[in-house]
Amino acid sequence: MADGAIAWSEQEIGELTAKVKALKASMGRVIIGQENVIDSLIICLLAGGHALVEGVPGLGKTLLVKSLSQATELDFHRVQFTPDLMPSDIVGTEILEEDHATRKREFRFQQGPVFTQVLLADEINRAPPKTQSALLEAMQERSVTFAGQTHKLPKPFFVLATQNPIEQAGTYPLPEAQLDRFLLRIDVVYPTEEEEIAMVSATTHAGLKDAEPVMDVATLLRLQQLVRDIEIGDHLLAYATRLVRATRPSLTTVPAVKKHIGWGAGPRAGQALVLASKARALMQGRLAVTREDIGEMLLPVLAHRVLRNFEAEADGIAIADILQALREHIRPD
Repeated sequence: MADGAIAWSEQEIGELTAKVKALKASMGRVIIGQENVIDSLIICLLAGGHALVEGVPGLGKTLLVKSLSQATELDFHRVQFTPDLMPSDIVGTEILEEDHATRKREFRFQQGPVFTQVLLADEINRAPPKTQSALLEAMQERSVTFAGQTHKLPKPFFVLATQNPIEQAGTYPLPEAQLDRFLLRIDVVYPTEEEEIAMVSATTHAGLKDAEPVMDVATLLRLQQLVRDIEIGDHLLAYATRLVRATRPSLTTVPAVKKHIGWGAGPRAGQALVLASKARALMQGRLAVTREDIGEMLLPVLAHRVLRNFEAEADGIAIADILQALREHIRPD
């Protein structure tokens, strides 16, 4: 383990990794297919980050996060973002109350839906920027400041925000600085034919099942501590850093980046890549990061942090193709 790490017994590590497998299995009994999405969601949760989910309506994004909250026994709130949504609708507001005995009036803070452990922010880009900022501030600071007083959010605090990648009319795209607050961007794709048949069959019968609770809050917080203590070698730490730095057109030696990227990722991306790689290693039952972990987490970590230039958009060059070229060009020592 890393310097200054908590001492972990083999028994506790075995129990914790078994809980991770049980969590995935519990969600898998409710969510048909989408194994990569479930993996990415659990990785994000273990790493203590937030996820931005993109996918067309009807692919089960709400059911996905609801099943996660059920399996982990976490409080769950859902907010549908709309153009008239105000910051107070998210974080809360003060209300004037009167004591019936003394007739004394005083203001009391009424907590909003952000005071939960799992928050689904549905179609976050449909709310105006000031409302987006209120949520994103809570994501970063893990607290809400109102009328000069700071109110701590529950632990853990996990936000899953969704965006529709097709319809952009009447939306407010998230600025790059706010996108950077999300640890991962997870793409939800259409299921295979076999998965879709199974999904239609399961959802058109009575008695839909909920995810079985398999993990409590204390266990999840302990797992998040363990993720931080997963080993990563100095050469892999340097490799992750070089990958991030190579996304910057002014520094890169990767031809695809020079040609197609207008703006590269910042230092926070390197932190996210290492942390997500540690969480993936733990999910795989390992206590050390491998090159494969870093490679697999490259796309979900960088997809929303790297901006294509006009030429790439006009030619239909996808971010995934550019990052694949980056991965092939940059090698660990």
